This record gives sequence, structure tokens and C-alpha cells, in this order.
Amino acid sequence: MNNLKITKIKESRASSIDFDNLSFGKTFTDHMYVADYIDGEWTNMEIRPLENLSVHPGNLAWHYGQSIFEGMKATRDEAGTPLLFRPEEHIYRLNASARRMCMPEISEEMFLEAVHSLVKLEKDWIPSPEGSALYIRPFMFATDEAIGVRPSDTYKFIICTLPVGPYYPKPVKLKAEETYIRAAQGGVGEAKTAGNYAASLYPAKLAKEEGYDQIMWLDAKEFKYVQEVGTMNIFFVIGDEVITPATTGTILKGITRKTIIEILKDEGYKVTERPITIDEVVEANKKGELKEVFGTGTAAVIAVVDEIKFRDYVMHLNPDNYIVAKLAKSTINGLRNRTIADTRGWVVEAGATIDA
Repeated sequence: MNNLKITKIKESRASSIDFDNLSFGKTFTDHMYVADYIDGEWTNMEIRPLENLSVHPGNLAWHYGQSIFEGMKATRDEAGTPLLFRPEEHIYRLNASARRMCMPEISEEMFLEAVHSLVKLEKDWIPSPEGSALYIRPFMFATDEAIGVRPSDTYKFIICTLPVGPYYPKPVKLKAEETYIRAAQGGVGEAKTAGNYAASLYPAKLAKEEGYDQIMWLDAKEFKYVQEVGTMNIFFVIGDEVITPATTGTILKGITRKTIIEILKDEGYKVTERPITIDEVVEANKKGELKEVFGTGTAAVIAVVDEIKFRDYVMHLNPDNYIVAKLAKSTINGLRNRTIADTRGWVVEAGATIDA
């Protein structure tokens, strides 16, 4: 595609940023990618200086929630080359979210051109400290100016980039939730849509008031089966088996989750995707068979869990003894900065698919 307009900022702010002390999600780079969906097609593709948007009060997304997003990361190798990790997986998932939310899909070609072009332009914003990265946030929202429950006819697609440090710099404490739900069968739990996260805020607030970092969600029908954590998928190492809940429509199909499953299987681990009950987790802990618990996600990467509360029972774990989680984290980080050879074709240079 050659119709992407690029307008560069006069002077970058990158030199003024302390990349060793980044708060997650608060610092934006110089530019953003913007495109409009009008008359049944994507148009006005442009990279331009980051700026505020002018949005009508009757914007359909504000009133009825047609808004979806993705989360990606760019890193760089020792030579400073900007790198993307499995970028095509993100357009597959973005389009799955779009279909569920009755929104237009984006072509793989358009998406990859946008991501590659923006990251290549913002390569000086990619932080070098271990665990840091350039977070990439593609998102789409309805733009019709009308009140009435219906799908919008017009949409805006934007990509912003943000240099970030580790999402969870310390082990995570989880509370198993039995009052509130994240998603029910037939709902939109599998989509990365804004409303899913809005609905989680209040129970997460209550959990934090008890001293926990996140909710560990259970199923909506019986409050029996573990689903996922508010910001990531979850893995349990019980005996010699690595278990993660199966994605059956209520759990986000995490790309980091998928990657870790493949890595661990290649390393000879028995990895099982299946329903797992909170009672099974408790029983394994009582028997001393619960060896590790960790979460996976683009933002979190690998987040180790050191405590889980279920009712009045508290499970304490020691991440210093974790083996599987450490292997998973070191492998994915090594692939992302090319200190580990990529034999699967997961790592691509930003700008490799576009004209220089």
C-alpha cells in the first residue's frame, strides 16, 4: 500500500524521557496512526503528530460501547533494530473482536503497514532496560453521531505507542471471585472490548482494598471453574503437568498464552488446556503439589503469583522456587531481543514489510 500519508513532528520529545523510570501507560510517543471507515471502506490512512480528538457528544461508542482494542509490544536487539513479535496474530484477534462487536474488519495488509510504519518512525522511543518495551495500542471505535441502539456506519481506527516498564514488577496476589463475573457463555468475554474491562473495575477495587492485586475470575454459572485473571491468562503447575484453562468462549485467546504453550511443549513439558476447578487448585496446594502459578499477557509478559485467596483459605507460594515460569519468561524475552535464536519466524524487524 502506498497511500499512507506521514506527517512528522518538528522535534521529538524522546530525548527528554527517563526510560529507566517509566510508569506503565502514561507516556505517549510523538505520533499516532489514524484511519476512518466511511461508506464501507477504510480511508484517510495517516501517521501524524499525537493530538487530541474532536468527538461529538452523540458518539455511538460512548453510549453503546462499540469499542475494541489490541495490545502489542516492540523491542530492539543489541544493534538497535526495532523488532515486532508475532504481529499477524494481533490482526487475527482484532478482527475476531470486530466481528463479535459488529464492527468492520481491517485487512492484514493495512494493519501491518500501519504497525510497521509507526514503530519504525518511533524506534528512538523503544526503551532498552530489561523488561521494558514500546507498547503498541491499536483500537477502533464507532463514530456515528446519533442516539439509538444500532451498529455505527462509521468508525475510527487509531494506533498509539507508549514506552513502558514492567507491568508487574513484583509477584502478584490474587483473589478468587465468587460474587461478580467477568464473562458468561455466549457473551463477549472472548473479545477485547472496552466494556469487559469496565465491568471488572469495581470487583477489582474491592480486591485491592483487601490487599490483592487482581481478581482470579471463576465461571459465571457455578463459580467453580477458573477462567483468567483481570489482566492476563493463568497457568498452574500441578505435579508434572502445566495446566491452563481452555478457551471456550469466555476466556481471551491470549497470544502470549499461545506462545508459552508452544515454548513449553517444545521444551518437553506436559501442557494441558482443560477446565480446572478452584477446588482442584486448593486440593493440590494442600497436598503440596501446586508448584507454580503464573499469568501471561502482552502487558504482563510472565507475572508470577505468590498468593491466592479463595474464601477463607489462602494459598502461599514461593516464586523463588519457580522453574517453568522462569524458563517461559527468559525464553520470550530472549526471543524479543534476539539473544535467543528465533527458529519459528515469530520475530520480525519493524519496517521489513514496507518501503524504506
